[in-house]
Amino acid sequence: MKKFLIVGLGNIGEKYENTRHNIGFKVLDNLAEKASVTFETVKLGDRGALKIKGRTLVLLKPSTYMNLSGKAVKYWLDKEKVPLENLLVITDDLNLPFGTIRLKTKGSDGGHNGLKDIQDKLQTTKYNRFRFGISDTFSKGRQIDYVLGEWNDEEKAKLKERLDLSTELITSFVLAGVHNTMNQFNGK
Repeated sequence: MKKFLIVGLGNIGEKYENTRHNIGFKVLDNLAEKASVTFETVKLGDRGALKIKGRTLVLLKPSTYMNLSGKAVKYWLDKEKVPLENLLVITDDLNLPFGTIRLKTKGSDGGHNGLKDIQDKLQTTKYNRFRFGISDTFSKGRQIDYVLGEWNDEEKAKLKERLDLSTELITSFVLAGVHNTMNQFNGK
């Protein structure tokens, strides 16, 4: 049986719940809701699991805060004995227009502290990452306020459809593989 670790990056706590930086948590919450999966608080995060056509998906929302996400990712990869190629990390991306989704098999951290820590703990840049565009419509010097800010009304109106598409991407990643999924979903 194939096992996958699907990690949604975000920050714990009510004050971060609806921020752009927490899109990884939102994507996993959407997937879990559709599959009637609940999360339980465990070491270094909230964990849920589901099965899709003989494959097990371990869903993880790290409780380490964004900048220390690597510790939780490494711990759960080892604990669940998930091969690196079956890891998928979901994160926000300032360099993509709002709602644009992009799946990559490797790459730089792009200045994202969560990815930087994962890269440091895994000692590689070769892991699958699913970037969800949050755009870069902020004034100079206001990046932190923007990523930790809540969605505007226009974004909120489109978010559900984008979350549903994100759930489809994850299902495709698990069933059809990373390259087929990239061909089907990148840029949508």
